[in-house]
Formats: sequence, C-alpha cells, structure tokens
Amino acid sequence: MAKFKYGLFYDFHTPTTIPDVGAKFDVEAFTDQVKSCGVDFLTWHARCNQGNAYYNTKLGLRHPSLRFDLIRELGESCRRKGILLSVYFNGHLSDEELIHHRDWMVISTNGETYQGAGRPAGFTGPWTRMACYNSPFREHLKNMTLELAENYPVDGFFFDCLGAYPCVCEYCVKEMKEKGIDITDTEAVTKFSAFSAHRMCEYLNEAIRRVKPDALLFFNGRPFEEVIHMESHLECECLPTAGWGYECLPICAHYMRTVAGPDKSVLNMTGRFNDWGDFGGLRTAEGLEYDLFYGAANGQRPDIGGHFHPRGDLDLPVFDRIREVYGNLQKYDEWVLDAVNEPEIALVYPRRGMYYPNSQGVTAAVRMLTELKVQFDLVSDFVPWDKYKLLIFPEDVPFTEEYAKRVEAHLKRGGSVLATSRSGLDPEGKKFVIDSWPVTYEGPIGYHPLYFMPAGKFAEGIAKMPLSVYASGSKVKAADGAETEMYYVKPYFNKGWDGLRSNYYIPPQEVTNEPFFVRKGNIIYIAAELFTGYHNRAPIQLRQLLGMAINALEPKPKFKSSTLPSFARAFVQKKSGMELVHVLAYCPEKRCNAIAVEDRITLLNTELSLRTDGKNINRVYLAPDRKELPFELKDGYCKVTVPEITGYALIVFE
Repeated sequence: MAKFKYGLFYDFHTPTTIPDVGAKFDVEAFTDQVKSCGVDFLTWHARCNQGNAYYNTKLGLRHPSLRFDLIRELGESCRRKGILLSVYFNGHLSDEELIHHRDWMVISTNGETYQGAGRPAGFTGPWTRMACYNSPFREHLKNMTLELAENYPVDGFFFDCLGAYPCVCEYCVKEMKEKGIDITDTEAVTKFSAFSAHRMCEYLNEAIRRVKPDALLFFNGRPFEEVIHMESHLECECLPTAGWGYECLPICAHYMRTVAGPDKSVLNMTGRFNDWGDFGGLRTAEGLEYDLFYGAANGQRPDIGGHFHPRGDLDLPVFDRIREVYGNLQKYDEWVLDAVNEPEIALVYPRRGMYYPNSQGVTAAVRMLTELKVQFDLVSDFVPWDKYKLLIFPEDVPFTEEYAKRVEAHLKRGGSVLATSRSGLDPEGKKFVIDSWPVTYEGPIGYHPLYFMPAGKFAEGIAKMPLSVYASGSKVKAADGAETEMYYVKPYFNKGWDGLRSNYYIPPQEVTNEPFFVRKGNIIYIAAELFTGYHNRAPIQLRQLLGMAINALEPKPKFKSSTLPSFARAFVQKKSGMELVHVLAYCPEKRCNAIAVEDRITLLNTELSLRTDGKNINRVYLAPDRKELPFELKDGYCKVTVPEITGYALIVFE
C-alpha cells in the first residue's frame, strides 16, 4: 500500500530550442534540498508535453541540449536518500514527437490537426498538437515506459492529460466504423475517445505490472472510479490561482477520500506558482498552507508543484518557502498522519462527464455545508451509502432504479433525506419515485423572480418578509400526511419584455398556497433550487434555511460552534483514542483579476463543541504544544473555548 507523507511535483516542460538544459543541474544539491524539506515522494518528467525526454532513450527524443542522463542520476540519488521517484509521461501531448509523426496526431471533428486554428490564442498553448490514443503513439508510449521500468531506478509513473478529446483520424474512424459508431456524431466520437483513453490506461497498467508489479501508478484526467483498481494512489491536481479556483479543492477533498477508501493515499497537489506555466511565481506561505491544511484535515497528503528551470537553477527561495510550509505542517504529523474522516452526512450527486461530481449546485452545496461546519462526504453511486444518517440531494439528481433502491433502504434503516427542486424525480423528469415523498410533481415553477415567505419553526433568525431564491424551482403539491412549512410568494408578473415594457423591477405580490418547504417524516423537500440560488448570489437566508433543515433531521451534529465565522472551516477526524478538530481561519480574497490568500486571520475566544458519543474525555489540548484547555461535559458534548487561533489550530480530544 502506497503511503506518502510529503511530496513534490516538478514540471519540466521544456521547449526544444532551450540551449542549455541541465547545464547547471547539481543532482546531489537538488535532492539534498528535497530531503531537507521532509519530502519522501518526488515526481519528475521523463518526457514532457513538449515531446522531449530527459534520459538516454533509444526510442524517444532526448532533449538536444541535455548532456547527461538526468533521470538515471536523479533516480540513483533519490534511492540513496530514501525518496520515492515517480516519472512523468504525458499521455496525450508530445509536441516534438508529433512534428516527426504527423500520423499520430488527433484530427478534430472539424478536420483540424492543429488545435486552436482561428482562435485568438492561436497556437501558443501546449495543446496545439495532440496524440491519438489509437495511433502508434500508444505502443511508443508503452515502450518508453518499459524502457525506464526495466532499466532505471524509478518507483512509479504519472500519466497526464488523459481526457476524452474527439478524434476522427484514420485509426479511430476505422475502429468506429467497425463498431457501428456514427463518426459525424460528436458526442458518440467523444464517448469513443473516452473508451480509447481508458483502454490505453489498461494497456499501460498491464505492461508495467508485468515488469514491476509494485509500481506506483496514477492516470491523471480519467474518472477516479474507472481507474482506481489500477492505481496505487490518487492525486488531486488543484491549483487555485491557476484556473481551478478556490471552490475546486473542497469538492475534490470531500469526494476523493470516498473513492480511495482507507487503503490508498490521496495527494493534494497545489502549486508554488500563480499561473500555469509560470516560472516566476512564488505564492505566500499562508496561501500554500491554507490549501495543504485543508487537504490534511480531509485525509489528503501535501504535494507542492513547481516548474523547474531547465538550466538547473535551484531557485533557493522556493525551497525556503517549501521548508517553511512543510515545517509548519510537520509539527502536527503525530496526530494527523493516518487520521480519518468519518462523517454521518453525505452530499449525493452522480458523476457526469467530469472526473468528480460537478455542477453549480454541488459547488454551492459544498461551500454552504463547510460554512455551516457540517461534517460530510461527497459521494456518487460508486460507494455504498449505508453508513450515513442523512443524504442530501441538490437540485437535479434523478432517481434511477438504483438510486431509488438505495434511498428506500436508507429510509427503512431510519435514515433521513433532504432534497431540493427536481431531485427525486424519475430519469424522465415526470414524477417523484419514492412513495413516501412529501410532494407530487406538477412541473417547473412559473415565477421569475422567485420568492418565498419564511414562516414557522424553520424560519428562526430569518427576516419575516418575502425573500428571493435567485434561481428557479419546481411546482409541487403536498402529499397526504406532509406538513407544508413555507410557501412560494407570487411576483406581480414575470421579469422580461412583454412587447411594450421591459418589466425589470418586479416586487413580490402575495403569498400563494404553493409549497416551498415541506416535511414528511424523515424527508425534507425544498421546492426551489436552493443551492443554485446560493451559487448565484450567496444570500444568507438560503444558508440559514439549509442549516435549520439539517438540524431538524440531525439535531445532534458531531461538531458545532456558535462563534466561528462563516469563512472559517472546521473538520473532525479520528485516530486511535483521539478525536481531532481542525480549524482554519483564512479567507481567499478577490484582488482585481486574481484571488489570493495572504493573511492568517486571528480568532479570539472561539467556542467549540464536539459530540462525545458516550466516550470519556480525559483531556483537551492544542497541538503541537499540548497546551491544556479547560472543558465542560454537558448534554453529550465536550465544550471548549480556544483563547486564540491564528490561521490554523488543531484541538485534540483524548
């Protein structure tokens, strides 16, 4: 089983015209720096997306200005110093090789071989030439891989860019016609490309395992569930300032651990740079540690990525920054290593196309739940749902036969369900399929803008006036035995052009008899697109409503706090006689066209309560200094007040 503590991932994408590759590269000095950071796992390019190899290959193209076998020297040095080395191959891009093998290139459905023709960016990106998975490139890639597996001191392989890019080259067209696939149907061609990418992964895995059964292996760009059986671990490539944004890591962190299970590590790869392909970026220690503490609190291990100067410049300030950040994280290893998250709530969403569940509703739901400090997993149908007490279905989760079966079993066990808008409908979108559902479906709601009237026990603390949803919803009728808590509010008329007037300023007119919030037994149904509305405008009333709905279904949460601000994050983990509460106090800030984390925020006198589940609490303290905290046991909770938190705190309950 592959277990890592600290990783580094070095990009080495190097144009062929660079004249002095490796001229100043001191392998021993480099690996000394790596080792001094506490790193036990390194990923380095064997062949980059520019098509150049960095070892004495007999099959590929060694970079023309490289004068020594870089991978061999690096591998031998890493082995002497106890650093595992995984080597990188791009599985789809190899620019220099494709200049010499045009028959390996993807032909897009519009007939282009050069991707980007006619677009503003032209041919400036690394995607100009792409290799087809079904061309002789596949055999070539396998042979280059085996060249290293059989002859070099490497421990594993990282294959990149394995997305599904539609191709109508001669190799693909021949096979698609044999399979009866319509080559003019872009969706069908893309689906075939996904099949081809997966087949190449299987092909590479089989070849590598035959030579090196214990090889570390990861296929980047394929859906995690589809290739997990071939992989030694998972890697979460998530660079918040380089296009991914700060909403991506929370989704991946809460999802990937459910796919990996207890036996495989998940690496959390962030970047020291500010943009992709950026040699001159050095993010703040606060920004890096926010990413990595978030990952560690959710079962991921740190992995900082960077671009290495092709000449071999060490850029010592980069290592100083990595040492600073990793040194801070390493203080908590005693508690955090091998700790696990065991939440009782699951956010359920099917994976559609992406390699993790993704939609506006999912993004907002993950954010709302973390702002509420709810402990949860993000799951698809890949894993069982049996261990969860509450299942949350955001906006548009159709209940297939499999989903309906699982939900029925969940309800029969005494579990609870919270669903919004169209979630729970049959795949055709005509009716709710669970007999005990609180409502029957009548179609989309016709109001725009959409308002609701807070009322009753679920409206505590919410302003008692018509409030906006900032999204649409469903028109429903309450089922027998269901209790309608809140209703839609009708606007005077719908926003839009009526042929004479623009109708932009539309106030609410009156409360209707159309249900907005309905409960029946262990099911709460909210008819509007609650999460999409939060994604659009982040109105606090929607988060408050969600919090009260969850609290009604699960009134004794594992963790709660009356003083943590919404931007703070809190996560609970368990480890051998201890329960850990991680608190993060940072705030990604919009700065012109960028988002940055530059400051640790100080919180004073923060009250935290952890449900004890009948366990004796002997002591509570702050790691790593073991500073004891007074605590109170009451009503099944252990309550503590932390005098000061600056950026990050780990509170240990023994």
